Amino acid sequence: MGLTIKEISEKYNIPADTLRYYEKVGVIPPVTRTSGGIRDYCESDISWVEHAICMRSAGLSIEFLIEYQKLYNEGDATLQARLDLLKEQREILQVQQEQLERTLNKLNYKISKYETAVKTGKLVWD
Repeated sequence: MGLTIKEISEKYNIPADTLRYYEKVGVIPPVTRTSGGIRDYCESDISWVEHAICMRSAGLSIEFLIEYQKLYNEGDATLQARLDLLKEQREILQVQQEQLERTLNKLNYKISKYETAVKTGKLVWD
């Protein structure tokens, strides 16, 4: 027996409505259901949820996830298309990472100047 939507929601700190939405729009494939129609998340369902959460936390769009899922459902004939899609997203994330690194470097520089100023009572910019 798998996990209920409530258990998945609590385990991953994601609203049940978001899980339902992900399933409805095709971010994750249809979740396994009990004979009574209740969602019963099995290992593969959970894996898709984890994938969606990871990708979304990295800033990937719902549209990307829908497209990826669509290609996945079409089978091995889409392997190259999926690879290309993932590489494209990786490039976007790498640019964002570089931007964040530049911002962090600037903040670290300013922080070090202010820490020195707090100690010496004087702010000096080089």
